[in-house]
Amino acid sequence: MNEAMRKPAGNREAIGRKTMVQELADLTAIVLAPMDDQATLLLRELQRYRMRVQQVWPMPTTVPGDADIVFCEYCPDLARRLPWIPGDARSALVVIVPATEPVQAEALSHATPNAVLPRPFSPNAVLSSLVLARSQFAYERRLRSKIEKLDENLRSMRTVERAKAILMATRQMPETEAYGFIRRQAMDRRVSASAVAAAIVDSFELLGYDPQH
Repeated sequence: MNEAMRKPAGNREAIGRKTMVQELADLTAIVLAPMDDQATLLLRELQRYRMRVQQVWPMPTTVPGDADIVFCEYCPDLARRLPWIPGDARSALVVIVPATEPVQAEALSHATPNAVLPRPFSPNAVLSSLVLARSQFAYERRLRSKIEKLDENLRSMRTVERAKAILMATRQMPETEAYGFIRRQAMDRRVSASAVAAAIVDSFELLGYDPQH
């Protein structure tokens, strides 16, 4: 049995929390909220995790987007104040929800927050919102990266198909031979098949050639 397995469950959980908290150190945070007792608690908790924190108020026309995480007071037009389009956030966003004032669910949804922090705050609530926001933001970034790679692969496949059509039409090659030609050229030049295909397509487009006609 290894050392980690011999440790009591409570110790393992403490180690997990310590590692998670360590990941917060040196992150930057912006708190967009009026300076009151609750904001003071929030700032103190973030600083306790060794985060670099800046407090801003009144609410600017455009929410700063140059921090790792933004804690932002709820307002009905928050979505219009964000410096990014939905699905392309540059910072993790936590919306601070008022304790008694009504919240427009649709307006909150349009802001696409990664977490919410209801007033009144508590240290546990601050940490929970912080960890959830960071986790959701990282998950969304991984999804966007996968989508971008899929889009790139799809574009590459379309380029290879166009190059094959050109070779089949101009050199009377069967499809398998045209694809084999592209792969051999890629191996000889130590580049990707899509790069060779793009060069073939570009050269024939300069001549106004369309393999579909």
